[in-house]
This record gives sequence, C-alpha cells and structure tokens, in this order.
Amino acid sequence: MSSPPVCLAVILTALSLVAGRCNAQQAAAVAEERFVIPDDAALPGEGPMRRYDWFQNVWRNRRTTFQANRDAKQGAVVFLGDSITQGWGDDFRGALPSVSKANRGISGDTTRGMLSRLDQDVLQLDPAAVVLLMGTNDLEEGAEPETIAGNVQRIVQALKQHDPKMPIVLCEVFPSSSEKARPADKIKQINQLYRDLAKGDPQITVLDTWTLFADDSGNAKAAEFPDLLHPNAKGYAKWEAALRPILATLGFADTEPDDFEYEPDAIRLFNGEDLTGWEYRRTPDAMRAARQRWLARSPGAVHWPLVDQKQSFDGMRATPDGRYVAINGRLVVTTPPQGRSIQQLWTADDFDQDFQLLLEFRATPNADSGVFIRGQQLQCRDYLLAGPYKDLKHYRPGDWNQLEITVRGTNAHSTCNGEVLETSMEVPAEGPIGLEGDRGQVEYRRIRLRPLD
Repeated sequence: MSSPPVCLAVILTALSLVAGRCNAQQAAAVAEERFVIPDDAALPGEGPMRRYDWFQNVWRNRRTTFQANRDAKQGAVVFLGDSITQGWGDDFRGALPSVSKANRGISGDTTRGMLSRLDQDVLQLDPAAVVLLMGTNDLEEGAEPETIAGNVQRIVQALKQHDPKMPIVLCEVFPSSSEKARPADKIKQINQLYRDLAKGDPQITVLDTWTLFADDSGNAKAAEFPDLLHPNAKGYAKWEAALRPILATLGFADTEPDDFEYEPDAIRLFNGEDLTGWEYRRTPDAMRAARQRWLARSPGAVHWPLVDQKQSFDGMRATPDGRYVAINGRLVVTTPPQGRSIQQLWTADDFDQDFQLLLEFRATPNADSGVFIRGQQLQCRDYLLAGPYKDLKHYRPGDWNQLEITVRGTNAHSTCNGEVLETSMEVPAEGPIGLEGDRGQVEYRRIRLRPLD
C-alpha cells in the first residue's frame, strides 16, 4: 500500500532535478547570448577588441558574475580594468578594508572593450567613484597611444556625463617590457596623453603608478611583476598604498578622527579641523623672479599663481581654490588639476625663538611638496622616487613618516624617521612656517612646535 507514494516522490524528485538542469542551461544560454561580443561596426570607440575563444569565455563568465552582484555593489567605488584589476580578486585580498569596492576587471580586456561594457558594468552601479587602469592590452594588439587615449577620453566623458561630481582616479599604465609587446616608450606616450586629457579637470586625479613601479630602464621589476606584466602580492600592496591617500582625501578611507595626544608644551599649528592660523601671503620678490625665469624657459610646464595680498583662512575648511583642505586631522595639499601647481600656505605667526618642529607626512607616488622654516625650504617629497634623499632606509612609501626639524639660531637640523636629511641648513632669524604644493598629493598631520631652552 506504501509503494505509490514512494514512486510519486521519486518521480517528483527526478522532475525537479531535470527542471533545475533546464533552468541552469537556460540561464547559461541567456548569459551567453546577452554577453556576446558585438561586431566591430556595432562597438563604440576605436582600436582592437579581442575575440579569442578564451577571452570570450572570460568575458561571459565575468560579466555574468557582475550581473549577479549588481544589486550588492550599488554605490561602490568601482575598479574598471583588465587582468591586473581582475587579479586583485573580487575581495581585493582584504585591501582597503574600509572602502566599499566593486571589481570590474576582465582579463585580456582592451580600452574598447571597457568602453563597450561601461554602461552595464559600471554606470548601472551608480558608483561613488571610479578607479581606472587600462591600456596595456591594446599595446599588445598593436594599437597606437593616440587610439588608446581616445577610448579613455570617451570613458571619462561618459563617467562625467553620468555624474559631474563623481571622482575619477586615473592610474597611469603600469610598466611592462618590450618582451611583452609593451615597450616603455609607448607606455610613456600613453601616460602623457592621459595626463593631457585630465589637465585642468578637478574631477580627475591622475595617479603616477608608472614611476611607482618602473625600473631605471622604464620596465617592470621582476620582484614585483614576475612575468613582467602582472603584479604579485608585493606589487598589489604598493598599488594599495598609492591609492589609499587619494581615497582618504575623497572620503572613502581613514575617516576616523585622529586621537593623537600632544606633548604638554606643544604649540599646535594645525587644529585638525580647519585652517585657522594659516594664510596666503604675498609672493616674495625672489620667488616672483624665479617664477618668471621658469615660465620663460618652459612655457605651460607649471601653473604658478601669484598672491598679491594676504588672505586669511580662519574658520575655513579649505582654501577657495581647494588646494589646501583640512580632513579628519590632516592638512591635505591636494593633487593639482594642472599637473603641477606651485603654491605656499603659511602660518599667520612668525617665529624667532629656538624650537623643534614636529609633523608627520604622507605622499602619493613621486609627489613633491616642501616645508618652509622661516621662509627657507626643506624638500618634503615621496623621497625614494622624487628625491633628493633617495637612499633613506626607513622611509615608508604611501605611509606616514615623521619629520623633525630642530632650529637653533639660524641653523636647522632635520631628520625623517630618525635619518638625517640636513645637518646644518641656514634659515632666517625670523619668519613663518610654510607648506608648499607642487605635484601629487601630500598630507600633513600633528603639526606642532616645541620650544627649546
């Protein structure tokens, strides 16, 4: 009497399994049809679009994954790229943990492929920001730098049209090797075109990830790129360190307040909240003369605004031009849209007593800044790449470094993380403390003076 119900259960289970297989097959067929690569005539942009069998499989599989996690990735910081981006993993191997991220990298993709999938894979996420790394595969397919940059320009225009205020971080093409059909001279041309298309646009931050990784010949280093194309864990860690300060300035990382405890005798020059006590001062005559010589020698190479009268920023979070901004305990000298822009921010007070100036700074790759001691400049840069102190053993790229400057009379002794920078730098007897901006981004925090007996 119990046989019929058992048989019925078996039949229903079998039907369920068959239906499941059919649904899975139908879903796969839909995905295969939906994510088929169009003919060239139907594609936007110019240049190569890969169609190898292996690439079409990766393209379909990745884009099916993107479709599946689209709702979960709404409002994320989107990373758009090729195998270098995909290789970081959808979990980014735990990097940038406080940042909500979406990996939209497809191995083997070209700029034309990224342009064609931009709407579905990126814009439909309504991203908070977009990080771009692209162009290396185009070179292998024989594309010229102008063609590659043209597609990137189209991508940037589409991003800006989608949201005129959405930050765009444009990473320079990583170095590789002529052995990989990616010669250094071509990559340098592409990166110059990237800088040109971003010049003057405050929505775009160009990150110097070429200098970050290139050896003296302009090629990738095997210690970071074992196959001279794809980074290993060390390479990804350097990329993360380069990105973190930019993402922090954009409000996606390092959002916690600074709980540093100051020494009892410390005179705080920066309150961590706004630019009270800081100002623009009239550009000195000597600096005006240097500016005139530089601009005559290299027209258009640098933006160097003149200041004709003092301007105080008490109670203001940022200077009107946005170059200096107070963010979560950091005084940020932001990346200039012009590529290079020489400006100085000064304390409202002058100092004529002996003192020790203490501060910490963090620089993006190849960034150039400076600390002025009573008007005399000490270079403060991403030292290992930008110099002049390239032999430091304890400098931490992309991380915070301690600068100590001891001033007695008209002599200044300076160290970085305990290593001597200058043993005896002549400084004026009286004057303000200043922070200069040139290229890249440099952040300062915990800026204070301690009086010396």
